[in-house]
Amino acid sequence: MAADRSDDAAEPPDERPDHPADRPNPPADNAEQSRRAQIEPRSRQEAYRDLRAATESPELTEPVGRSEPGARSKPPEPTESGQRTQPRSAWEEKAEESRWMWGEYKRHFPPEERHPVDRSKDPPGSWRGESNRYLDPHKNERSEAECDRIVEREEKVISPRLLHVESYDPDRHLVGFEERRKSRDGIKEKAAKGMAEKGRSLEEAISLVPDAIRFTFQYETVSYTQGVWADIARLQEQGCKLEKCTNSWPDEQYKGINSQWIEPTSGQRFEVQFHTRISFEAKQITHPAYERLRTHRADKFEEMVLEAFQRKVTAEVPIPPGATEIPDYPQREQDAR
Repeated sequence: MAADRSDDAAEPPDERPDHPADRPNPPADNAEQSRRAQIEPRSRQEAYRDLRAATESPELTEPVGRSEPGARSKPPEPTESGQRTQPRSAWEEKAEESRWMWGEYKRHFPPEERHPVDRSKDPPGSWRGESNRYLDPHKNERSEAECDRIVEREEKVISPRLLHVESYDPDRHLVGFEERRKSRDGIKEKAAKGMAEKGRSLEEAISLVPDAIRFTFQYETVSYTQGVWADIARLQEQGCKLEKCTNSWPDEQYKGINSQWIEPTSGQRFEVQFHTRISFEAKQITHPAYERLRTHRADKFEEMVLEAFQRKVTAEVPIPPGATEIPDYPQREQDAR
């Protein structure tokens, strides 16, 4: 999830206000710079405000000038001072309801009452995850070295490629960029699972983690399908190899498209998700439920509640025109969803 920042944080100077300080400038030749200058429809301050509104507002407010299918309008509601506020969209109302539902879940299933993972007998330097998977001190040390390599590849190779792709189209952008690296605990969880279930070596298991580095493109609903096709082509033009593409727009628990790629020079795997603003916000709301289900430590009743919560939130997400027609790669059977 994107890190919270103060709403009254000063906007950056006009050199590149839509380009956060931790993001290196992507490579661009003179022709590309000229092309972008001709098509940029917004001022840079507007682009920055849109980016903040889409990714950082804790209230998930509607960016100015944007609307989503299914949004309904109603007269502004008066405040205590007598001034009228802007009406909320149907999605904003559903999002508020969903957060209330999650609060009710936590009230009935208090996290503090869960049985903690017992690490009391683990030797120093070892690692044990929330799913109770374990790495001894030697394997944990090796996993740390592999995670260091992932950081280096992300900084020097992967992120510059993705920022270059982002630079082609000002009408969509990367969101959650500051969370582009999976946590080390998350990488170790997946690696330990691969070792236990597939018999892989530690290094092989970590190299096969598909989302150790991950990015999310966010599009306007009306231009979503065209934008996804264009960005898949751009990634391939960068030499990246598409390993897998899963279209979950027809599904009940999650809406969006997730793709897995291999960067050609380093061989590093990374993930790219394709979302609308609302589907991304729905993912953020349901992510704690997904994480709890993934530990396999909830009983059957709690699992049923969590899955019902995910279905409820996901059902409110408008499907972009043509989004369900983007095929999976490799193609899934019709009954495999």
